[in-house]
Amino acid sequence: MGTVIGSELLAQALRSQGVDTMFYVMGGPMLETEATCIKLGIRAVDTRHEQAAALAAHAWGRVMRRPGVAMGCSGPGATNLLTGVANAFTDAAPLVAIGGASPRVYLGMEAFQEIDQVAVFKPVTKWADRIYDARRIPEIVATAFRQATTGRPGPVYLDLPGDILGEKVDEEKVVFPPAWKTLPRPRGDQGAVQEAIALLARAERPVILGGSGVWWSDASAAFQAFVEASGIPFYTTPISRGTVPEDHRLAFLNARSTAFTEADVLLTVGTRFNWVIQYGRAPRFAKDLKVIHVDINPTQLGWNRDVDVPIVGDARAVLEQLTEAARGRIDPNRYAAWVGKLRVLDAEKNAEQEKAMSSDNAPIHPLRLCKEVRDFLKRDAILVVDGQEILNYGRQSIPTFVPGHRLNSGAFGCMGVGTPFGVGAKVAKPDTQVLVLHGDGSFGINAMEIDTAVRHRIPVVVVISNNGGWTADTPWAMPLPKPGRRLGHTRYDRMAMELGAHGEFVEKPHEIRPALERAYASGKPAVVNVITDDKARAQTVRFSAYTT
Repeated sequence: MGTVIGSELLAQALRSQGVDTMFYVMGGPMLETEATCIKLGIRAVDTRHEQAAALAAHAWGRVMRRPGVAMGCSGPGATNLLTGVANAFTDAAPLVAIGGASPRVYLGMEAFQEIDQVAVFKPVTKWADRIYDARRIPEIVATAFRQATTGRPGPVYLDLPGDILGEKVDEEKVVFPPAWKTLPRPRGDQGAVQEAIALLARAERPVILGGSGVWWSDASAAFQAFVEASGIPFYTTPISRGTVPEDHRLAFLNARSTAFTEADVLLTVGTRFNWVIQYGRAPRFAKDLKVIHVDINPTQLGWNRDVDVPIVGDARAVLEQLTEAARGRIDPNRYAAWVGKLRVLDAEKNAEQEKAMSSDNAPIHPLRLCKEVRDFLKRDAILVVDGQEILNYGRQSIPTFVPGHRLNSGAFGCMGVGTPFGVGAKVAKPDTQVLVLHGDGSFGINAMEIDTAVRHRIPVVVVISNNGGWTADTPWAMPLPKPGRRLGHTRYDRMAMELGAHGEFVEKPHEIRPALERAYASGKPAVVNVITDDKARAQTVRFSAYTT
């Protein structure tokens, strides 16, 4: 046995925790670690910006249901990870972010690129720590993975000073803990489960709402089993779509608003009462709504609104308990009138939407673009949507049928996630069709990640709804034009071709489908640049609504 330096120990520790993929931007003092990771067989995808590395790792982890790994160098390299880490934190997604740092011996002396990176990351991580002894690297890396995956998932941050990475250690004194593994699933209190079933059995208009906790606990099948056993209509939060196929007989996507405002009992599983569902309060929901809330994090129960039946537990375990308890106590036919009302409303609104989606007008309406994308996608495709107008139009019109196959910016509302998410998702599932539906503004934020896709031969297809600027070109409750809106109809397709990708430019509706077919047939990363109507504005909640 000989000696090993901290950089090599870090790479070996990552490999011992099952890491086979990472996203990074090269730089000191992380170069030796990155080189060793590659030598150990870890696929290392170097992006053009650390934010994109964190976002790609986030998407990879969400699709794989494992912690993604992102790495940056010291100072600005580490802080560039921050937005991606904050997005994962708000999204409750496991991510291990690693930053190089100024040497430990010079901390507090204004060393090169010195900043207290641990303090910077603590507000947006479940756990953040600095390593002061190279011998402890394997132990603390194992702790990082455990912290990221235990209870409510989330990102963690490890700070690696340069002199620790260069420290020599006797290999005989290094201990590598076993790889992280999923802990036993905590079941809910049986009395609370029985109380929940009793409340649902008395309800006239119940609704089930599933969140990302259903995905992280691998509970999609359990969620569907309870939906079918109870006969209760269901919805999911935006980033949890596909938990149950959205053409299920109890899925009424176009009747969501009515279902929420008229429900008398709401069962929420693995989601928070945040702005995404308007805090579970009126007018989004009825004032006298009764709530059953299942969450693995007890601090979420009663947060932002009162809960009638709180249940602490793993989503999958509790759903299985609810299904067992419902047998013989809930008659699915009890809700026939409620289900029938939602079915009729859903069909009516769907018919109206299909008319709008069939428009042959030019410039192209974003809904027509959504229709062409919807009709082109395979049933198991991974769809990433990022932007403003196109995000809302895509939310309304494109269903998802497979768990974990719908990605967007989530509760943080982070623009620019699209292309990095697409890269991460395609690396995770190279044989699955991956399509990114982007706004032109959001695409520009991380547009150079097309270069990443080209260099690493990641054939992700990016479709841009190019309306020439940020949001629609209409006044927003103000007498003056929107400041800073205009971006121009940039030829992003030409940019992509200069980077070595396939490019398509589309101005007419009938050109969309052939362009998509050519993009996928190219076998290369591709950008399909579609000029859309700059006056088309999707309906969404105004920011002013969040202040009351």
